[in-house]
Amino acid sequence: MASGGMFWILGLLVMGLGISKFAMARGLNSKCAFPAIYSFGDSTADTGGMSAAFGPVPPPHGQTFFKKPSGRLSDGRLIIDFMAEYLGLPYVSAYLDSIGTKFAHGANFASAGSSIRLGPRSPFFLALQVSQFIQFKARTTQLYKNSSNNGSLPNPKDFRKALYTFDIGQNDIIFGFMNTTENQVPVTFPDILSQFSQAVLRLYGEGARAFLVHNVGPIGCLPFGAAMFPPKNATLDKNRCAVAQNDAVHEFNRQLKDTVVQLKKQLPQAAITYVDVYKVKFSLIDDARNQGFEDPWNFCCGILEPKLVLFCGTKSEDKNNSRTATACPDPQKHISWDGVHFSEAANQWG
Repeated sequence: MASGGMFWILGLLVMGLGISKFAMARGLNSKCAFPAIYSFGDSTADTGGMSAAFGPVPPPHGQTFFKKPSGRLSDGRLIIDFMAEYLGLPYVSAYLDSIGTKFAHGANFASAGSSIRLGPRSPFFLALQVSQFIQFKARTTQLYKNSSNNGSLPNPKDFRKALYTFDIGQNDIIFGFMNTTENQVPVTFPDILSQFSQAVLRLYGEGARAFLVHNVGPIGCLPFGAAMFPPKNATLDKNRCAVAQNDAVHEFNRQLKDTVVQLKKQLPQAAITYVDVYKVKFSLIDDARNQGFEDPWNFCCGILEPKLVLFCGTKSEDKNNSRTATACPDPQKHISWDGVHFSEAANQWG
């Protein structure tokens, strides 16, 4: 399976954050790149936060790589996992998962359903995730200094050298389409991005210097959205994606990019890289068959029917229609794992 999109993203990481070619040649291990990753986001980056807070993610999630549920809403690894591999770091553990967890090389504050502004699906909006990080930094620093057995804790010196990643904003737009009109959705963007800026500024104040900001992918191409929240009088593009929804994403991403530019001016000591995830994901959807995938609208796990909606791994409570949302036999051929989230194969590509 091709993985050009993933390496394109990581190439931007390398160029944007100034990692040397020598470091790349040596495999980008933790000694010559970043000693840790601190991740903030929603389900696209959640490696177990929602699972720890609200209950385990059921099988068949995780079946392809981990061979069991891993807290990720996918059959395997996410982009954040491939990024950790590329940088020679362990997978980033969820901050909320406190059982036997090692945080020496970072922590993941992302949680499924989260948004930049406080939304209806998760209490772990971006400002709270940053507050969790600040508390984490203070407590682990104190423990590290006062304990000889600190192998599972981050070295306080590494906070300034770490990579801080953001993969969030999708749910802010989706909640807008669910609760307001198409024309009202973009009106909320300035406030959303103001709160995003405040999050970056708070992290900068804690010593963070290297930031990786993912923009929002093409939500108008999500099978779940098309089935559950179809836009009224929708115009579809050649890939059957909702034009109005993707136009809103384009506007959000334009303003997000402008926000990053302003943050660079405001924080001259920071290295902030804006990653066009939209371009990579849309390119994959547009060229799915040539890249070895099936129709991008065919997702692998879950049931979306007029009279029955089952999320991946759940069972129907209707005694007259008893069914379970199981996985397809070939998730590696599907871009969408569950109608919302990418499969491991698609995450590796994009």
